[in-house]
Amino acid sequence: MCRVGEEPGPPDERAATDAAFTALLEDSAEDLYEQAPCGYLSTLMDGTIAKINDTLLGWLGLERAEVVGRMRFTDLLTVGGKLYHETHFAPLLRMQGEVHGIALEMRTAGRGRLPTLVSSTVKRGGDGEALLIRTTVFDASDRRAYEAELLRRRREAEQARAEAERAHARAEAALRQAETDRQRLTEALSALQQSLVPSSLPAVPGLETAVYYHTASPDLLGGDFYDLFPVGGGRWAFFLGDVCGKGPEAASLTSLTRYTLRAAALHDPEPAAALRTLNAVLHEHYTAAGDPRYCTVVFGLLEQAEDGRVGVKVASGGHPPSLILRADGDSEFLPTPGGLLVGVLPEAPFTTATTVLAPGDTLLLYTDGLTEARTGPTREGLFGDEALLAFAADQAPATPRGLVEALTVLLKGFGDGLEDDTALLALGVSAARPTTDPAADAP
Repeated sequence: MCRVGEEPGPPDERAATDAAFTALLEDSAEDLYEQAPCGYLSTLMDGTIAKINDTLLGWLGLERAEVVGRMRFTDLLTVGGKLYHETHFAPLLRMQGEVHGIALEMRTAGRGRLPTLVSSTVKRGGDGEALLIRTTVFDASDRRAYEAELLRRRREAEQARAEAERAHARAEAALRQAETDRQRLTEALSALQQSLVPSSLPAVPGLETAVYYHTASPDLLGGDFYDLFPVGGGRWAFFLGDVCGKGPEAASLTSLTRYTLRAAALHDPEPAAALRTLNAVLHEHYTAAGDPRYCTVVFGLLEQAEDGRVGVKVASGGHPPSLILRADGDSEFLPTPGGLLVGVLPEAPFTTATTVLAPGDTLLLYTDGLTEARTGPTREGLFGDEALLAFAADQAPATPRGLVEALTVLLKGFGDGLEDDTALLALGVSAARPTTDPAADAP
């Protein structure tokens, strides 16, 4: 071979060059698979990993022996990645047979996070039966950094424009009037916001309660909500959740969600049943009408026992798991698997998890504004579930009030990294044995 414009060399030289070039093209298919510039893996239909290439193993810092046949695809994902996989990725793959370019975060061996773009295809046999899932993984770290840089530049540009406007002498009077109007709007929004969540929680015999609500923007109505109320028979229902969007539309959705859950609980207080009712109402009111809206929510039921302990039933619709701080100093998440976003599908499966709170135990419900708070000097990291669990372990045992006060200090410490609304609801069993209150039996 020779370069364009050059005279061919001697036959022996050309033959040697051709042989060298041919050798470069004779990589085996196995080498091309293992050393590809992207990750490849194949899984069984239940997610068990059957094959994975060296590229992806290197990114994650894992060994083939500990992955193949021992782990599922979801085991490679972060907690947030697993939630998105269960609620979005897997359902789409089952319905369509393929998904492309989905952003998921993977877990590395050093407890790090690897942002990726994932595409999967279901391979079927001749009879149409699904055999396995083939997945391609691309490292999206550079893309994440690029997006963060774009966001920073945009904020800088907006700040420069605001400073120029403030510096303009002729705009001073208008700005003062705008500030006055804004203050009035903030006060009106604050009053409306208080109407969407209870100003205080009722007293529950034998239980201690505490709540906290942070609104990310005083100019927009938040979408977080919570409540606690009796349902008869000495039982109490509670819920906490987050609706999509902000502003008046979110307020309307929040109001419908709260009152639907209250009405559903009085009819059937079983958590999964209440969420099914809410799902049917939201889907018919919004999605079926061509305006898809949804929420995430945890709904629970408390029932006191004679020995002072409290039985808890909890069902979740796409919401972060509740956290339990035990009186002996342990802390743990209460898994509520299988819950989908409420209102997206006409029928959605919900399962109920159960636990028991002993005297001194505290149950914490929270919205994702807490775990998705941005941390670090550049605000590129997320606080995350693992950090929350570690924080709870440092606080345990804790009363509901003590826990909420500690979390309030934590939230304020995030500064401008706290970009989303955040609601906290803590329920704890008093150390002293509760007394019966007949008024609690009244709905």
